[in-house]
Amino acid sequence: MAMKNVANVPEQLARRLNRLVTDSEQQLLKVSEEDADMPLRAGGWNRKEELGHLLDSAVNNHQRFVVATLEGKFRGPKYDQDGWVALHQYADAPWNSLVKFWTGYNRRIAELMDLIPSEKYGAICEIGDNEPVTLEFLMEDYIRHAEHHLQKILG
Repeated sequence: MAMKNVANVPEQLARRLNRLVTDSEQQLLKVSEEDADMPLRAGGWNRKEELGHLLDSAVNNHQRFVVATLEGKFRGPKYDQDGWVALHQYADAPWNSLVKFWTGYNRRIAELMDLIPSEKYGAICEIGDNEPVTLEFLMEDYIRHAEHHLQKILG
């Protein structure tokens, strides 16, 4: 089995997240307020709530990335996505402000990813009762998760 060049992993993840934000920003800003208010499926979130969920994911994962880097491990609760989205009332927020917040925050997370030393990528992260994963897996999964939800938002 071929080994990855671990020294390049942080840079690759940071570049991948930056590219996702850059590629998505203009498309997100083209979504009208009216379209952002429409549910994506019956009984489901609208685009504002979906993007709000990505904001909440950013907040939760930002903390995980920092703690795992500084302490060599992370242990914390699962994220109650429905509770967070409801509490923040994203459905009532202006669409463009959510887009600008998400893009700005994710650019900062990409900068953080680039700053984390590659030797920290093996830090074990335990979230709720899920199986432990490495920090590297968590960061890769964070980007995959954002890609998945952006596909739903942008259709």
